[in-house]
Amino acid sequence: MTKLIYHGHSCVEIKHNKHTIFIDPFIEGNALSDLSADDVKCDFIILTHGHSDHFGNTIEISKSNDATVIATVELADHFEEKGIKSHAMNLGGAYNFPFGRVKLTLAHHSSSRPDGAYGGDPAGVILTLGEKNVYHAGDTALFYDMKLIGEMCRIDYAFLPIGDNFTMGIDDAVKAAEFLNADLIIPIHYNTFDVIKADPNEFKRKIESVGKKCNVLKAGEFIDV
Repeated sequence: MTKLIYHGHSCVEIKHNKHTIFIDPFIEGNALSDLSADDVKCDFIILTHGHSDHFGNTIEISKSNDATVIATVELADHFEEKGIKSHAMNLGGAYNFPFGRVKLTLAHHSSSRPDGAYGGDPAGVILTLGEKNVYHAGDTALFYDMKLIGEMCRIDYAFLPIGDNFTMGIDDAVKAAEFLNADLIIPIHYNTFDVIKADPNEFKRKIESVGKKCNVLKAGEFIDV
């Protein structure tokens, strides 16, 4: 049994069998979040990159749960220095974890830690959970290799940023969905700040106009996989 739960901005919780994984746990300071960081229970945290609106509450949550942080080498080393369990990866690499397989993909963006230090390359993530593949694009521009991602891996669920300014906007995200050939697309990274205001229902209409399926989730809503 797998459940994908959206918690606002780019934060996604995944419950798969006995494991709970959080991607980009930006909770405190996120007005759209339905959670308190103190209430989060998880085994693993996956970070797409180091910006504060993705790094979020990783340190507090990992310490309180003894959770392992999965991230690129530069971020993983930072957590190890703080006594936090981590698993270092890099772009193009994949690894089998107790809950499933994680592969890091390209993302065209930037990455620095909240303290301003270099955060390595940004990443997207493909999680293989049983027979299903979930793609979280992280923060990214549209890029043509998304087509290659979709050709090499059947994407059942794709979380794509639509907020523009820092990432893809709606039209570019629609093209990304076409490249990926994903079965179902969920918009993320919008409306948290004024500068990334976007209409998810416009995105849904445009996705459906190209023959794809879209599910707009409010914080706390979920999809059973």
